[in-house]
Amino acid sequence: MEMKDIDDLPKNAANYTALTPLCFLERAATVHPTRKAVALANRSVGLSSTVAVIAPNVPASYEAHFGIPMSGAVINPVNIQLNASTIAFLLSHSRSAVVIVDQGCNPKTLRYALGQGAIDYEKFLESGDPEFAWKPPQDEWQSISLSYTSGTTASQGVVLHHRGAYLMSLSNPLIWGMNEGAVTAKGVYSAIAKYGVTHFCAAPVVLNSIVNAPSEDTILPLPHVVRVMTAGAAPPPAVLFGMSQRGFRVTYTYGLSETYGPSTVCAWKPEWDSLPPETQARLNARQGVRYIGLEGLEVISTQTGHPVPADGKTIGEIVMRGNLVMKGYLKNPKANEETFANGWFHSPDGHIEIKDRSKDIIISGGENISSVEVENSLYMHPAVLEASVVARADELWGESPCAFVTLKPNVSD
Repeated sequence: MEMKDIDDLPKNAANYTALTPLCFLERAATVHPTRKAVALANRSVGLSSTVAVIAPNVPASYEAHFGIPMSGAVINPVNIQLNASTIAFLLSHSRSAVVIVDQGCNPKTLRYALGQGAIDYEKFLESGDPEFAWKPPQDEWQSISLSYTSGTTASQGVVLHHRGAYLMSLSNPLIWGMNEGAVTAKGVYSAIAKYGVTHFCAAPVVLNSIVNAPSEDTILPLPHVVRVMTAGAAPPPAVLFGMSQRGFRVTYTYGLSETYGPSTVCAWKPEWDSLPPETQARLNARQGVRYIGLEGLEVISTQTGHPVPADGKTIGEIVMRGNLVMKGYLKNPKANEETFANGWFHSPDGHIEIKDRSKDIIISGGENISSVEVENSLYMHPAVLEASVVARADELWGESPCAFVTLKPNVSD
């Protein structure tokens, strides 16, 4: 039976527009982003086109994240640390119509590229029109970006849409309490003191360097509370504890390229404020609350497909659904069929308190051993700076944990 609303009022241009994060830029989009958009449009680059960007976090790269989608094209940011053969594959697979490359490459290569018809970036922008009137997408399902995953699975082209990008651009500031306004520990402390930095994002390895920075590189106590969002790996409770001692407030999130970045978070409870700092750090290492823009989150049994107990012990598969899930993998219908089985996006990772990626669990004598839990125990030792635990072959047990440890400076072997 067809479900009907209480009315038959249609959408129209006055009451409906497709959601896109580009609308947030409208007040500030005066020169560079719009010039880039029309410069691309002048070269017949628009809807159904892909533009690759091979550059570090420089202003031109930032501009590209707005200018390219404003032209209707899809941005494909390429990791500058990839080797030439991998980049060649990504450019071919994505069918990139334009490639924007940072000038920090080899000067000989740059001169050769210019000789083959490449255009200097600033001259390219000059061909744009500052008065260009961009138009938002008619359909928020339109693709906005293409990025390639890396990790435990083969590289996949993750296609994201305008709607999901819009919702994530709202979710991040709300989750993080953000108001308007080459990484080293010394640089972080200096920026906090000099520029009044109140929020920054960093991987756990950066947090570890901040905690273990020599006294001459620090500025303590901090002039104000600094909020930090971390993701990418499970931060050891010892590192979270060290950050808290120094005045940082860390928000731990979990997410993937396929979910526009962070999609679950550790939602801090006021009653935890009275707990011992060590206990607070352990609780802060959890992240089981779905993001504001994510509609569905479960941890299910890989055997039955039913939710597993929320007991902090049972390992399951993370599944998600909603507008913060990608459109799919580019040119890979088999992977899409598996990934979206039973109406859920199936994450390749383990469980909500991320003890480990499921594919990195060490199976020793039939027992599951989390490499992250072993690493966390090692980090508790006062002499340990860094620790990484992997599986090694074992004739008796099949696999056994093998730890690689870096000692702190001035600690003898």
